[in-house]
Amino acid sequence: MAKITKEMALRYHEQGRPGKIEVIPTKPYRTQTDLSLAYSPGVAEPCLEIQANPDNAYRYTDKGNLVAVISNGTAVLGLGDIGAVSGKPVMEGKGLLFKIYGGIDVFDIEVNEKDPEKFIQAVKAISPTFGGINLEDIKAPECFEIERRLKEELDIPVMHDDQHGTAIISSAGLVNALEVAGKDIADVKIVVNGAGAAAISCTKLYVALGAKKENIVMLDSKGVITDDRPNLTPEKKLFATSRRDIHSLEEAVKGADVFLGLSKGNVLTQDMVRSMAATPIVFALANPVPEITYEDAMASRPDVLMSTGRSDYPNQINNVIGFPYIFRGALDVAATAINEEMKMAAVKAIAALAKQPVPDVVNKAYNVNNLSFGPSYFIPKPVDPRLITEVSTAVAKAAIESGVARKKIDDWDAYQRHLKQLMGYESKLSSQLRDLAHSNPQRVVFAEGIHPNMLKAAVEAKNEGICYPIILGNTEKIKAIAAEMELSLDGIEIINLRADHEAPRRERFAKILAEKRARLGMTCQEANDKMFDRNYFGMMMVETGEADAFLTGVYTKYRDTIQIAKDVIGIRHGYNHFGTMHILNSEKGTFFLADTLINRHPDTETLVDTAKLAAETVRFFNNEPVVAMLSYSNFGADEVGSPAIVHKAVDILQSECPGLQLDGEMQVNFAIDDELRDKTFPFNKLKGKVVNTLVFPNLSSANSGYKLLAAMSKSAELIGPIQMGLNKPIHFTDFESSVEDIVNIVAVAVIDAIVEKSK
Repeated sequence: MAKITKEMALRYHEQGRPGKIEVIPTKPYRTQTDLSLAYSPGVAEPCLEIQANPDNAYRYTDKGNLVAVISNGTAVLGLGDIGAVSGKPVMEGKGLLFKIYGGIDVFDIEVNEKDPEKFIQAVKAISPTFGGINLEDIKAPECFEIERRLKEELDIPVMHDDQHGTAIISSAGLVNALEVAGKDIADVKIVVNGAGAAAISCTKLYVALGAKKENIVMLDSKGVITDDRPNLTPEKKLFATSRRDIHSLEEAVKGADVFLGLSKGNVLTQDMVRSMAATPIVFALANPVPEITYEDAMASRPDVLMSTGRSDYPNQINNVIGFPYIFRGALDVAATAINEEMKMAAVKAIAALAKQPVPDVVNKAYNVNNLSFGPSYFIPKPVDPRLITEVSTAVAKAAIESGVARKKIDDWDAYQRHLKQLMGYESKLSSQLRDLAHSNPQRVVFAEGIHPNMLKAAVEAKNEGICYPIILGNTEKIKAIAAEMELSLDGIEIINLRADHEAPRRERFAKILAEKRARLGMTCQEANDKMFDRNYFGMMMVETGEADAFLTGVYTKYRDTIQIAKDVIGIRHGYNHFGTMHILNSEKGTFFLADTLINRHPDTETLVDTAKLAAETVRFFNNEPVVAMLSYSNFGADEVGSPAIVHKAVDILQSECPGLQLDGEMQVNFAIDDELRDKTFPFNKLKGKVVNTLVFPNLSSANSGYKLLAAMSKSAELIGPIQMGLNKPIHFTDFESSVEDIVNIVAVAVIDAIVEKSK
């Protein structure tokens, strides 16, 4: 990770629009009618409904998705009491994390008040605005009383994240670290260095998990907290020890199983770690400098299980693993509180997630291939997209079961799909595709079995019940790669097409292909030679009915694959060309883009075929096509080059397909903005229609267009390329395809095969 400098940090916060968050409208506002509905007079109606039933605020306003991040700036990060307004960048940052990880809207509120009673009253006064309150960076011991009172006196979730966020994540880490170490929480000796809000809350939760108070030693800045020390706060009294034989950290950690540091940097030495029990667990969470560095801890002894609060080392204990998803689950059932049952549910969900196979997106983010449960991975990574479904669901269920939920959730699968769609991890379309494929899985051949992403996708598709994978490649090599990535190949067929025992099948395929291509110059010997090529062999499996669909592209050049598809499968009757499409799911809607892969410099006939195939493919996905034929000019403004070719194609299409909603040629801004198009070109044949299908004038513009859209929008989802126009389900990927991309194409290929069989 790059070293963060003062200049970098200040430039980040200052450049462009100052700060890190903004408020954006969620409803239309362009017309006078829109504004009349948004404000006066229309806004009176929801006001009256809420007056009649205050819970209607969750129905008609953003209350159910709005959290206040509130601080008085008395304990900001490691900076201490720097004041309310000085802490605002931190609160904005917290709001950003709520949004990007949990889809939750936030107002950051800095209250210039240190008196606990006045602070409590201020928060109570503004609480009707929010569905939940996240208290942040408030010093101990005042934070304990502030949170206790607000939880008692408000009917919305209140959580001081400095306490409970750290407690939940570290507890999940402790549960798993103890499992790795082979130890029972009831037996281990725990040393807690620090007695602030986070340390107290962590230790309470450890006790709730089964740790014994008599096995816990807590230290503050004065040393070991003993029960004979005068003037202890109630919180410190909870963990004051009766032991008189220890006074320092060095004495306390001797023989201890667990060290939890929430104090300051460089207070735990290598010798202290060496003095701990076998397989010691060290959570050094002071930030940015931990109590002992990761390097020093690992060098002190090989069996140490180490966590820090830093993202550049394994097993990061990071509150972002918890708070967005805890509030997400609480908000989604309109909970009146975040109680102990909900916190414990979060602990268990986070701990369980670390034991599941790690998705490709996480491995990719950390530039590794095979994260798996063990000493270097016993806490999920913050970027794991499954956190929102696993943790939020567990919290919501616990809220319902413990009686603090105003709303009930009956269909938990639908709820998890909603969460994936909310965060852009899965669109409604991709979810529907996978569900449909799951209903009738087909035999899919994966051409490039030794490619890690292709192999992972085959395993994932099989595990999801989307298809029955058939992998082509060297059997031993594929098994070795799978073992290295810890993938199970159970139930997956592997075919080494070049093996001697496959000779009869190669000869049979060659004979069929030679007969098919006899009048096109292909000899039997040439056909035999081609059967050693995975694309020829795999496509012949589909052609002969030994498989239902075929997937290739991560290694193969497109021009080679295109010709093989034409040779083996052939183009559908009535067409002379085939093409591909990408589907773009964006905030503006779903768009079907063609041809993004196959036809480099299409002539008029090719564009006509492409538009017809695109329309059929859009209907295949249960949408009515509204097609714009694109160019750099509008409706005959340029009479030469590609505009003229597109213009002629439009004339032919409107003549041959009078029922197809199609027009052009037009620039893409007019295609997408129907109001602008209809105002500027009132004669257009798409008047009043919203375009959903874009046919580009050539491969360069289509390919660049979809890749530009993908690069410019983090929230947009691309599915494709999707084959259009071949006789059987032959589908393509490219070398940039992620595992998720490939699985989506597998789902499309399966549906294609289902439709093909129904003809």
